[in-house]
Amino acid sequence: MNRRLNIAPWLFLSPFLGLFAVFTVWPLIQSLFLSMQQTYGPGNSQWVGLHNFKYLLTDPLFWKATGNTVKFALGSLLIQLPVALGLAVLLNRPGLRGRAIFRLIFFAPSLVGLPFVAMLFAPIFEKHTGLLNKMVNFFIAEWPLDFPWTQNYVMSALIIAALWMYAGFNMVYFLAALQNVSKDLLEAAEIDGAGPWQRFWHITLPEITPVAGFVTLLSVIGSFQLFELSYIMLNDTAGPDNNGLTIVMYLYQTGFQTGDLGYASTIGWVLALILVSIAMIQRRILKRHEEN
Repeated sequence: MNRRLNIAPWLFLSPFLGLFAVFTVWPLIQSLFLSMQQTYGPGNSQWVGLHNFKYLLTDPLFWKATGNTVKFALGSLLIQLPVALGLAVLLNRPGLRGRAIFRLIFFAPSLVGLPFVAMLFAPIFEKHTGLLNKMVNFFIAEWPLDFPWTQNYVMSALIIAALWMYAGFNMVYFLAALQNVSKDLLEAAEIDGAGPWQRFWHITLPEITPVAGFVTLLSVIGSFQLFELSYIMLNDTAGPDNNGLTIVMYLYQTGFQTGDLGYASTIGWVLALILVSIAMIQRRILKRHEEN
C-alpha cells in the first residue's frame, strides 16, 4: 500500500517530466555540445572544444552587441520603470474618476505585441516622411524633415518604442503593490506631520520594494532578449555601424545567416549565464534589504 502511494505522485508527474526532458533538458544538453563545435551549415561540424568561448571574449561584434543591449536595459530601468511607477501613483490617488478607463488606456499597448509596435514606430522615426520630424518641424521651422532618427539615435528610438509598450504593463504591478501598502501606517505618518514625499520615501517605497525588484528583474531579462523590435524597426539590419545590434540579434545572424550554429549556441549560453548572474545578484540585494 505504501509503495503504491509513493508511486502515485510520479505517475501524475510523468507526462510533465517526459515533455520537460524531451523539449527542455535534451535540447539544453545538445546546445551545450553544439557550443563546442564549429558548424558549416546543416550536417557539417568540427569539434573545437572551448575555442568558441575563447573567441567570444575577443569578438568585437559580441562586445558591441553587449554594449548596445546594456544601454537599452539601462534606458528601460532609468526611464521606463520611473514612468510606470509615476503612472501607478497617479492612478492610485483616492477619488480619481475614470481610473479603470485610464488603466485600460495605459495597459492596452502591451497587448499588441512587439512586431506591431516595431511596425508602428518605424514610420514615426522614418527619415523623410516620419511623423516625428513633421511634428518637430511644426514647432521648430528650422528643423530638417530628413533628420535620421534611426541612424543617429538608434537606441533612443528603441527605448521610446519600448517605453510606449511596457510602461503600462509595469504600471499594473506597481499599482497592485501600492494598493497593498498599509493605510494605517500612512495615516499615522500623516498625523505625525510627515509630508507626501516623506510618506512615499519612508513608507510606500519600502513596502513595494519586493514588487519593484520583481519588475526590475523582468525588465532586465526582457531587455537582454531584445530582438524583434530592433530587427523590424531597422529593416532587418543592425543599423549603421551596428549601433542597433543586440545580443539576440547577433545570435540570430551568426546561427541563421552565417550558418555557424556552434558559435550561436555559445552566444546563447553566455547570455543565459549573464541573466542567471543578474538574477542571483538581485536576489542577494533583496535578501539583504529584507534582513535590514
